[in-house]
Amino acid sequence: MNKNEKFWQLLDKLVEKHRIVVDRPKGSCHPRYEDYIYPLDYGYLDGSHSSDNVEVDVWLGTSSDRRVRGIISSVDILKSDVEVKLLFACTDEEMDLIMQHHNRSENTVGILTARED
Repeated sequence: MNKNEKFWQLLDKLVEKHRIVVDRPKGSCHPRYEDYIYPLDYGYLDGSHSSDNVEVDVWLGTSSDRRVRGIISSVDILKSDVEVKLLFACTDEEMDLIMQHHNRSENTVGILTARED
């Protein structure tokens, strides 16, 4: 098994180990930015930990492929913040939609790393 395969398998195990909590359902507004509407369900892995000392963020898609399909690495210059978000059960179209939302501002940019298999 190569390192890339192991990476994705460990992300899948992380999702299996921690319940996905959707605290921002599709169509809801961001708590601080009323003009930001969530295009898909968004939440976190309960009991997990990320580099910003909160739970791991997750976009939840509608695919029957119930695994991590990609990650978004984002930079927010206003918050001086770098984050990674899991894309779980997302279709290709949903991953494109999420990318558009992560790149809607001049102060925030995200890149997608998609699972190759």
